[in-house]
Order: sequence, then structure tokens, then C-alpha cells
Amino acid sequence: MNPEEDTEWNDILRKHGILPQQIKITQNDIYDSAVAKAQEEESERLEGLNLDELAELEDEEDDQVLAHYRQQRLAEIKAQADKERFGELTYISEPDYKREVTEASKDSWIVVHLFRDSIPECKLMNRFLGELAQQYRATKFVKIISVECIHNYPDANLPTLLVYGNGDMRGQLVRLDKFGGMRTKRKDVEDYLKGLGAVDPALKRALPGEGAEDDSEDDGDSNGGRMYFDLSKGI
Repeated sequence: MNPEEDTEWNDILRKHGILPQQIKITQNDIYDSAVAKAQEEESERLEGLNLDELAELEDEEDDQVLAHYRQQRLAEIKAQADKERFGELTYISEPDYKREVTEASKDSWIVVHLFRDSIPECKLMNRFLGELAQQYRATKFVKIISVECIHNYPDANLPTLLVYGNGDMRGQLVRLDKFGGMRTKRKDVEDYLKGLGAVDPALKRALPGEGAEDDSEDDGDSNGGRMYFDLSKGI
């Protein structure tokens, strides 16, 4: 006896639960499945197109479908533009600090450089931060003269980075000793900021004339060897 056969005896057995009910696939079922698969494949294809590619399909695709994907793509572009709204290292003064750093850090990561122009390491840090600001435009990079930020702050502690996120200070980097002083590379600072979560590698842009750099994470402990100075007072 073949339980898959459509016989009167098998129907009796199925009625009494001895055999499982037979699942019958109709031509309509096959058609509906094929249509659903085709729609899914078409949706995936359109989702991967940019605005120019969508425009080229205007004569081939349904206007309503194309309009939907065009609006979706425009919304994605706007969302990215809203997030990546910085792009440069900005100078601020003491009266700006609360607005530009403390309050702004509730919405974005902020990297603050306490500097003096007379210190070579500060000039080096300013160059690195200016380049990183172009690469990570969702992060705000600012610089402020050290004694304007913290009165009587010692030059011996410069350069100093203060990193803010979610409305609070998330990291402090005092001097460049751990990176080799003037031998410090831009990637050293970049990896430090990555370790704090202050920059998002997924949003990294290449600098003009440069290819994408190695995005590997710092192998060491994100807090290892870092010098701290109590900066919570006086900011």
C-alpha cells in the first residue's frame, strides 16, 4: 500500500487519523508561489540601486514602484547627511564650551583638543584631528586654548584630548607619551577614538588623494597606559 496514493481506502484511513492528511498543491498554489518569489527578487534588485540607476528604469518599471524606492533612497541620503554634518576641526572659546561641547554631546560624540600653538605636539595633534574630522563627519572635533578651558592648566599636560558622548566625558588622553611623542601617527589617535566608540568605522571617508586606511582595532586594552588628570572640575 502506498500512503501517498489518492485511493478510497487511503481516504478512509486519513479520515480516522491512521494516515496523515494529504497536502494537495494546486496550479494556483504554484502560480502564487512563483509570483511571490518574482516580486521578492525584484524588490531586492531595486533596493540595491542608486537614484541615477532608478531613473534609468523609468520606462521599464511601474511609476508607483519606482517612486517608492526613490523616496526611500532620498530618505536614506538625508538621514546620512543629517548625521554627517560636521567635517572640520573648529576653534571654540571659553563662552562656547557649554553649548558646543557639554550640551552638544547629548546628540553627538565630541572630541575636544586642549592646546597651545607654541607646543609642537599640539600642532601635530591639530593636524591629525583636522584630517580625522574630514574622515569621520558624524563626530564633532573642536579645539580650545588650554587655559581658556581650564584656568591654570599646565602646559606639561598638553596636548590633552577630552572625549564626550551621551552628555558625559567618556575619555581623557593626556600627552602623547604612550604613542611616542612626536613619532605619534594619525592612526594611533584614530584607534584611540575607535576604542572609545567616538568614531564609527562604517562612516569613514577617504581623504582626498588617499585610499581607505586599515581599520583594524587597537590590540591593547582601551584603557591601558592612559594618563588621567582630574578635569571634571573647572570645565
